[in-house]
Amino acid sequence: MKTLQLPLFIATLGLCSVAQADFIGLKGDISYWSIDGTSQIKHKADTKDLLLDPYVGINSEYDLDRKGTVQASVAFEHPVPVIPNVKVKYTKLDTETEENTVNKTDINLDHTDLILYYEILDNVVKADVGVGATRLNGDVKQFGTSVDIDEYSPIIYAEVGAKLPFTGLSAKAEATYTNVNDVKITDAQAEVQYNFVQSMLLDLGAKVGYRIMNIELDDMDKRDMKFEFKGPYIGLDAHF
Repeated sequence: MKTLQLPLFIATLGLCSVAQADFIGLKGDISYWSIDGTSQIKHKADTKDLLLDPYVGINSEYDLDRKGTVQASVAFEHPVPVIPNVKVKYTKLDTETEENTVNKTDINLDHTDLILYYEILDNVVKADVGVGATRLNGDVKQFGTSVDIDEYSPIIYAEVGAKLPFTGLSAKAEATYTNVNDVKITDAQAEVQYNFVQSMLLDLGAKVGYRIMNIELDDMDKRDMKFEFKGPYIGLDAHF
């Protein structure tokens, strides 16, 4: 069993309101993510199960078909010290392996993050840190059987970005991580954005980026699963 030693800064984050937002704000984005990657599933069981399940002991690794999917997030920021900002991220992970035989794997997962974070820098350079929870929900089908997945885990979160003044250009990178019990998820992305609308009421921009997500699930119905999802994305970002 793996455990994650969450640092003590979970408590001290409440005291680190170095750079909260100056005004109440709402941020939202939606992107088209073109994903491929790999799927690896290891079937394991007791010796007696060999007579019942011919796939015991198989360690199958296949490439994923390139698919398009949706990723989106919404964040609420405010100027109140101590109270954290809130962000929700959602990704639809529906894809399948390239194999068209009995070995084909169908992955149908929803990935949702609920993040509480603080802005520790908020000017030309921006930096956020926080903690939260992630949920992985759905199913994985292989060899004519389906494994239902519904896992919750705590996460740590970080984001750093920078603006190029007077140009509308900006860049950022963000990541979340968890490694608790039988679930390990590493999720990282980086992007460049151009704001084509900038006003007191609304900033609206287009962005391009690249994202990599690695998911490891141990002992799910006598299976160890490893998935890698990666690829570029394009999207729109709005800040009210």
